[in-house]
Amino acid sequence: MKLYNYFRSSASFRVRIALALKGLDYDYLPVHLVKNEQLGESYASVSASRLVPLLKDGDAIVTQSMAIIEYLDETHPQPPLMPADALGRARVRTLSLDIACEIHPLNNLRVLRYLVGPMKIAEEEKDRWYRHWVETGLETVERQLATAPARYCHGDSPTMADCVLVPQIFNAQRFNCRVDHVPNVMRVFEACMQLDAFAKTQPSACPDAS
Repeated sequence: MKLYNYFRSSASFRVRIALALKGLDYDYLPVHLVKNEQLGESYASVSASRLVPLLKDGDAIVTQSMAIIEYLDETHPQPPLMPADALGRARVRTLSLDIACEIHPLNNLRVLRYLVGPMKIAEEEKDRWYRHWVETGLETVERQLATAPARYCHGDSPTMADCVLVPQIFNAQRFNCRVDHVPNVMRVFEACMQLDAFAKTQPSACPDAS
């Protein structure tokens, strides 16, 4: 398997965690987003969306981090990243989507570049935008976690939801977002970071970290 990704991409981080939890080996292929390498012809020939991450598994190509994680879970079932029951799977997907759809898209690199570029928003105002959506979005996750507290997002073993949560907290801390108002979120984050699959795939541990 080959993973096209960027060390600071939270979506890429999600997939690195999933691969590590499953103990799967892969070739790490960096695509530097700040340098716009995702727009170059060599990567465009592989990725129709020109986004990361992208997983190449033999002749198969899978994009979008959550689709990749579910693909890995179906092709390499152990250890599972989705609960066995339908309601549990729905809850894990809900938690994942609360982050991947409600927080992350408002704060990814393309959006931030547009705010300070064509929209001519000052850096300080851009950071206020970032912190607002992260902090309020995490409040939703906090309420979800409070309904069924557990060691991880759902139960006593990591799921896709944890793969999505941890990178978002890394981003929150990088932009000095407030997190003291989400104690359940941070408790789960700390539990995850005790596992090698999370600690050894974090941005600073990546070969293209700079």
